[in-house]
Amino acid sequence: MKKLLLPALLTFSATPALAAKGPFFSLANTDFIVLISFIAFIGVLVYFKIPGILSGMLDKRAEGIKAELEEAKALREEAQTLLASYERKQREVQAQADAIVATAKEDAEAAAAQAKVDLEASIARRLATAEDQLASAQAAAIKEVKDKAVTVAIAAAADVISSKLGKAELNALNADAIKEVKAKLH
Repeated sequence: MKKLLLPALLTFSATPALAAKGPFFSLANTDFIVLISFIAFIGVLVYFKIPGILSGMLDKRAEGIKAELEEAKALREEAQTLLASYERKQREVQAQADAIVATAKEDAEAAAAQAKVDLEASIARRLATAEDQLASAQAAAIKEVKDKAVTVAIAAAADVISSKLGKAELNALNADAIKEVKAKLH
């Protein structure tokens, strides 16, 4: 402890107030002159109300900073509100997009099913049409063959009749046939 006491005494003894010679309250003492000048300076500052002006400036500065902080807080709240709004809108848009995709898938599946049904119906109609055309062509061919057979039979019968019957007998047959046709028509 003695080791600490000695350096402390030496430190305090080296102050400028103790270094001055003579009485402290003398104009020859520079420390006293500095003290009086300092007190006069403080007095001038107080007389011209510099501390009030400084405190007013500091208060204005504090109010400005406070206003800026409040504005920043309001902007932050507005930004958070805007962010929440955008996030909500994004969720809504995502939900709408999902709904649109789901609807499109359902529509595509329904369209595919309808197209399949329509294709099957079209194939059935075409098959029926083809069968009808085939039956019609077959009936036409049979009719044509029958007509040809009748024509050939009539020609053969005409040849046979004309070769075996005379002109008078042919005229009588024609007259009877004409009378029969007239009777059937009227």
